[in-house]
Amino acid sequence: MIEVDYFGKTYGREMAVNDICFRVGPGQVLGLVGPNGAGKTTTLRALTGIIEPSHGRLQVAGFDVERQPLEVKRRTAYVADDPQLFSELTVLQHLEFTASVYGVAAWRAEADSLLAQFELERKARTPASDLSRGMRQKLAICCAYLQRPQALLLDEPMTGLDPRGIRTLKNTVAARAEQGAAVIISSHLLGVIEELCSHVVILDRGHQRFFGPLAELKQQARVAGASLEDIFFDTVEAG
Repeated sequence: MIEVDYFGKTYGREMAVNDICFRVGPGQVLGLVGPNGAGKTTTLRALTGIIEPSHGRLQVAGFDVERQPLEVKRRTAYVADDPQLFSELTVLQHLEFTASVYGVAAWRAEADSLLAQFELERKARTPASDLSRGMRQKLAICCAYLQRPQALLLDEPMTGLDPRGIRTLKNTVAARAEQGAAVIISSHLLGVIEELCSHVVILDRGHQRFFGPLAELKQQARVAGASLEDIFFDTVEAG
């Protein structure tokens, strides 16, 4: 579903990402982890076509991100770490606009269900400019889900969410994967990554330190039963 082959990105002489490779199949949830500046957001933005790769190949559902960008965008939903919303549009108008752009028929019932799940139903007619940080994040997630994407890309999606919102996000991500979506989550909350993800990519200073099943990563740990947090620090410090 999502294929990244030797992707690299440079800005002038500065290397942001260097030759990373990974796959995410339908129904899989991949955790993209690494320190600040490791290349996580750069990778997600390249998969959406927001930035161009310096080299390598990226595909979503068999479509090349550079050569077939519209086909990729039709199948991909991206929630940025700081979602940019239309300040004058209400919550419900955002969902209506999303449904119109992505050709989602009979969208209202699904939109109402999403608003109820994320406890936004009372804010349906509130402009985005009047929403709290967490509510803006919830709205961005609802818009992404309404697209019914084959590839779901979430960059620090738990930023600003309260505990109930985090639980709802975890439950709904698992449900989307069960329905066949390929999901990538970038997060510093390694406990959540460990709970949700079947596969992990560890990035450090633009280099890929690991890609594979989470179970395999744990088998390679120096200490039996080590947490993902412990393994992450061992991996990064060894690199």
